[in-house]
Amino acid sequence: MAKILVVDDEADLELLVKQKFRKKIRENVYEFVFAQNGEEALEKVKEHPDLDIILSDINMPVMDGLTLLSRLPEANPMLKAVVVSAYGDLQNIRVAMNRGAFDFVTKPVDFEDLDLTMEKTIQHVRQLQETIKAIKENDILKMYVDENVLNFMTHKEFETSLLKNEVLEATMMFVDVCGFTAITENVPANTVVTLINNIFDKIVKEIVAQGGLVDKFMGDAVMAVFRGEYHLDRAIDAALAARSHIAEMQPVTAGDKTYQPQVAIGINSGEVVSGNIGSASLKRLDYTVIGDAVNMAQRLQSAAKGGQIIISEATYEKAKESFNCQKIGEVKLKNKANMVTIYEVVE
Repeated sequence: MAKILVVDDEADLELLVKQKFRKKIRENVYEFVFAQNGEEALEKVKEHPDLDIILSDINMPVMDGLTLLSRLPEANPMLKAVVVSAYGDLQNIRVAMNRGAFDFVTKPVDFEDLDLTMEKTIQHVRQLQETIKAIKENDILKMYVDENVLNFMTHKEFETSLLKNEVLEATMMFVDVCGFTAITENVPANTVVTLINNIFDKIVKEIVAQGGLVDKFMGDAVMAVFRGEYHLDRAIDAALAARSHIAEMQPVTAGDKTYQPQVAIGINSGEVVSGNIGSASLKRLDYTVIGDAVNMAQRLQSAAKGGQIIISEATYEKAKESFNCQKIGEVKLKNKANMVTIYEVVE
């Protein structure tokens, strides 16, 4: 239903409008609100933020229609006005259009023509509303979905290849905020949320700066994927920078306990399958990577202590020329049959 404000000081106009548009009023196509001058119209605009269009006369007491046109952008920039006036000379039409009128209808009113003009104006307003809504939704979506995923979704092949995937070489990084579960027992919930968001923000900035993709947040952990040239080097650079920023954070005191933010990081490179994982019939998909190399990265993170960046021996062989690493030794990782040799990235 379109909501229309009629602004005119003629006493019998309200009754005439209701008569001429009675069918569309009954069918909930139109809803009319009435005002007798521009000042009253601005009050109605405040009272009815869901107004779509205005039909306004020019010659009215208190505030004329041309002044009203100049005030509308401030009151409601989405509103479009159609001037309905007996003063249909070229000068008034030009002034009205220059002040933002969408169209101009002369009196005596041809109500069929007015109806068509209203439909055209309403359609234009609806298009504007849909555009603004899409922009807002897109801005909100960007808060939840990585920009690389959004770019992928705009490809014309996206919907026809929802469950297709690709095999590629990539580096996965898992970052866990150490000791965070314990602090949640002693700190108010809003403080906990603020703290974890601050920590995540520092981590994500370094991931993005190195061209990484934030795959997901998992409680107090972050999973990131690095693809393309030098993906391993970029992942380690991001990990080193994130660790440094977290170490510089001020400690948090809760009662008699003090919490110093730290992260434990696991990094692994290898072949993965990238694509949409989930159910197409339920339209619930997750654009991610899967494979043993991903599982290994998560296991390495679980073996890391606070402040450590842990890599596998195979990843060490690729990184040793660029980074200073120290051998830790063999460890038993979950769901791995054999012992795994791990290294710590120092700098």
